[in-house]
Amino acid sequence: MKSLPFAALIALQLALAPAAAAKLSPAEARMARTVEAELDRSLALLEKLVNQNSGSLNLEGVEKVGAMMRAELEALGFKVEWKPMRDTGRAGHLIATHTGKPGAKRLLLIAHLDTVFEPDSPFQTFVRKGERGEWGEGPGAGDDKGGMVVIVAALRAMQAAGTLKNANIEIHMTGDEEDSGSPIEKARADLIAAGKRSDVALDFEGLVRDGGADMGSVARRSSDSWTVTATGRSAHSSGIFSAAAGDGAIYELARILYRFRTELPEPNLTFNVGLIAGGQQAELDAGGIRATANGKTNIIAPIAIARGDLRALSPEQIERVKAKMTAIVAEHAPGTSATIAFDPGGYPSMAPTDGNRALLAKLNGVNRDLGLAEMAPLDPLKRGAGDISFVAADVDGLAGLGPYSTGDHAPGEAVDIPSISRQATRAAILMSRLSAEKR
Repeated sequence: MKSLPFAALIALQLALAPAAAAKLSPAEARMARTVEAELDRSLALLEKLVNQNSGSLNLEGVEKVGAMMRAELEALGFKVEWKPMRDTGRAGHLIATHTGKPGAKRLLLIAHLDTVFEPDSPFQTFVRKGERGEWGEGPGAGDDKGGMVVIVAALRAMQAAGTLKNANIEIHMTGDEEDSGSPIEKARADLIAAGKRSDVALDFEGLVRDGGADMGSVARRSSDSWTVTATGRSAHSSGIFSAAAGDGAIYELARILYRFRTELPEPNLTFNVGLIAGGQQAELDAGGIRATANGKTNIIAPIAIARGDLRALSPEQIERVKAKMTAIVAEHAPGTSATIAFDPGGYPSMAPTDGNRALLAKLNGVNRDLGLAEMAPLDPLKRGAGDISFVAADVDGLAGLGPYSTGDHAPGEAVDIPSISRQATRAAILMSRLSAEKR
């Protein structure tokens, strides 16, 4: 890795104004200095992680990244366990625990080992870019290998400042966040259990900016998939809409999708149709991501299929919208029928609770003391689903504590290197302050 001077750049972003510095404890000031001093070490770890392919389906690659993180966390005094998940079709999860002061708050840190880039992707290598080398481009550089580097940098800073020894921390780095194993109830059982015994959950997926400002994520929407299958009577096209032939499957499916579009919209809800097929014959593959169809223009289609997703902000909204979709599907056009099925194992939502907002207020206390701008709550429409949602019903949480990046999930994904230091400093101080609180 080519070494470029970052002292001026990082100092500009993390330098503490006299008024702000006075608000930091000596331990907190040391954390800030440690993160800055160890930037090259953090970038070396990032390059090593990125250059090891860990696409969700590359089980050996995910395991190798897990081994790299095990070495980092064990060196910090964590007890580390690898939880195999090959029976779900995925590699497994890394679980690390650190026992600190009895009675202190228990923190759950969440990240993931896998990326969307499989071994056959042409995008495989970490490269420094920008006039000052301020960008690190590579598969998973932001999502979420940059997030794992932020965790390690923050923990090293806490260790240097003496605050790690009292901290009760459990870390879950899942191996299938981008493409979860099945059944998902098993794939997320350990994470859900960790949420039930924790007091705070901190998610280290990427920071989101809006209008150039760092934002706080107190909510994430759900992610569910659905399939509508419409059927009709196969007949000559000259009889379409007659009492004998009816409307046909494709018109029935069109009716349903039009009513979804016109009747479902409400705040914080999105619903998309991603795949559609209809004709004399139509079917989906086993994974529901490919469709085949055939037919003729003079034959009324007896089958039509649509696949889509649904994203909502609360369990109540999810259930209300699903019920409305089911009711729309049930009101069949003449001579047709239709059903809707929701895939099992979707991602739940992380609602914007008062507890989550209180955590953001504590993070903004850190920002004030560092001389950084306060972070406003991010519009949940600007954030996708994530693993923290599996614990959101049981514990207060914040998402987006990883670094800022651009182009996620596509060739050219790049992490903003200065944001690694900024996020690690924020996290180290926040975790130290939370760890000093009683349960």
